[in-house]
Amino acid sequence: MEGIFTFFGVISHNHTFIFIAHTLLAAILVLVVAKLATRSLRIVPSGCQNVMEAYLEGVIAMGKDVIGESYAKKYLPLVATLGLFIFFANIMEIIPGFEPPSGNINFTLTLALIVFIFYNFEGIRKNGLKEYLAHFAGPVKILSPLMFPIEVVSHFSRVISLSFRLFGNIKGDDLFVWVLLMLAPWIVPLPGFALMTFSAFLQTFIFMILTYVYLAGAVLLHEESL
Repeated sequence: MEGIFTFFGVISHNHTFIFIAHTLLAAILVLVVAKLATRSLRIVPSGCQNVMEAYLEGVIAMGKDVIGESYAKKYLPLVATLGLFIFFANIMEIIPGFEPPSGNINFTLTLALIVFIFYNFEGIRKNGLKEYLAHFAGPVKILSPLMFPIEVVSHFSRVISLSFRLFGNIKGDDLFVWVLLMLAPWIVPLPGFALMTFSAFLQTFIFMILTYVYLAGAVLLHEESL
């Protein structure tokens, strides 16, 4: 946002530069956490390894109810990486001097397109192009000319849903606290920061669970028809 101090803004006031710098920072933080967690692996985990193992077990448990344990583990690298990346991008909004890249539509749209392309690719790879496209027509053949375009539009709308949900919530929280800071810079904004912290976790969870849901709809066609 214009007029807000950021550490990267000291180097350049160009908004594109600031956005890219914060995005790279989020990616670097993910790599640092991964390195710390795997630097000295132990049978009895401690420190960062313990936290990351708990996180990965939580992601598998989340996906198991949606797509089954085997698929939850198969797609764990994608979902867990997205979760870490989005979380670090979100949490920057509560740290003075940083701007959350997830408050930029380019960031959220890119991640939504990655998920969209990947789950469609997995659906085609698992079921074959013909069978995968056939499921867009629905179970009733007479309604297939109507259902097919509706389903196609519905799938493309997921890109908008994923990207704008994350962008809108993070940007909205940012603007809300910005207004509070202008009106009353002491004490009053604290509930706003608590709200942003909760939102950072919640929006990360929603993006991850929806990724599992979309993957389940793409690869479990036979289970859907039972």
